[in-house]
Amino acid sequence: MSTSLVLVADTHLPKRAKALPAALWAAIADADIVIHAGDWVDEATLDAFEDRAPRLVGVAGNNDGPELHARVPEVARVEIEGHRWAVVHETGAKQGRERRMESAFPDVDVLVFGHSHIPWDSTAPNGMRLLNPGSPTDRRRQPVCTFMTVSVDARGIRDVTVVPVPR
Repeated sequence: MSTSLVLVADTHLPKRAKALPAALWAAIADADIVIHAGDWVDEATLDAFEDRAPRLVGVAGNNDGPELHARVPEVARVEIEGHRWAVVHETGAKQGRERRMESAFPDVDVLVFGHSHIPWDSTAPNGMRLLNPGSPTDRRRQPVCTFMTVSVDARGIRDVTVVPVPR
């Protein structure tokens, strides 16, 4: 048995887009768990994810106001298929990220983060996997907007896919 996940961050509605892409909603409909790494920006976006996601794990980001911070934590932890996951919005500069995060989260197998809008998939020296899905609404310096899909089972993380979202 495996668990399917959608990883998303930095939705920034309604500032960066008026709506989320249909491809993201379709992936969410097929997922077992959705992880959102912050910067929802408005409560209606959180409400929509809560309505559509079978199970939602989310955190607040630097662009989220007090209402969102009251509803979601700054750090979330969850166990999925026996693996320890943490979710946080910001991890700092890309230089030295793996070592900083292994020090900050020594008991975590997978860390999902956002903030940069740039997809990231790396492994810290202690084996912790670091994943950033990018943003489905604001590509910044990337060719397209993105989110991620992941499969996880008792053996580990499988099929990490950066899903491009056409503009």
